Amino acid sequence: MIVERIWTGNAYRNFNYLIACPETGEALAIDPLDHEKTLNTARVKGWQITQVLNTHEHHDHTGGNAAVIAATGAKLIAHHKVGRRIAGVDRGVQAGDVIKVGKTVELECLDTPGHTMCHICLLSHTEQPALFSGDTLFNAGAGNVHNGGDVGALYATFVEQLARLPDDTQVYPGHDYIENNLRFTLDREPGNAAAKALLPTVAEHDAAKSAVITLKDEKRINTFLRLDSPGVIARLRENFPDLPDQPDAWTVFARLRELRTRW
Repeated sequence: MIVERIWTGNAYRNFNYLIACPETGEALAIDPLDHEKTLNTARVKGWQITQVLNTHEHHDHTGGNAAVIAATGAKLIAHHKVGRRIAGVDRGVQAGDVIKVGKTVELECLDTPGHTMCHICLLSHTEQPALFSGDTLFNAGAGNVHNGGDVGALYATFVEQLARLPDDTQVYPGHDYIENNLRFTLDREPGNAAAKALLPTVAEHDAAKSAVITLKDEKRINTFLRLDSPGVIARLRENFPDLPDQPDAWTVFARLRELRTRW
């Protein structure tokens, strides 16, 4: 499996992706908002885009569909319940479905509601897994829920699915928000040594060249995966004095998401 991360450089800081089969040159385009860069990258690499997948229905992930499909004839894949929110879907997928690219690439669909209720993440069937996480899991952060989402569903996705993936899973998010997310981590957990060490390396960085982070790294730097951290809980109590002495993970997650929304 070949992964080509495409940095759009737009105001939304989107990442687009091409996943290619090294044997056949067939490729899957994930959320190809910047259709010009996506098509040009495939052309330079000698790949043929045969499928397009949208992780969810927001325009900054679907806006390039028409141009890519018109140029390639690719089939469009999205969540099986997305309905008319994404036009022209050829294949609706649900949890456990597998998307095959060429002869060698298999990507398992995870049904990951929260940011929206029709959100898909893709998990590669490779020796080192790769997670294409859309707007669910960001580097050092979590998706918002204020445009068709639900914080309870997002919590369940994090705790019941993402946190249980292998630690060596590489995380490929839909946006580059790592600098701001690390600043939020340090606001919530000032003593987080891993976040402190990483922040200077990403401050005003070139997102096109940023390193790929694993889930093991995320568990060190992502507040939304550190719900039992005494430091996170103590700091949270400063904002929410009514917090129980031993708050459950759901309460910590919901309060963190509330703070991040207005941070």
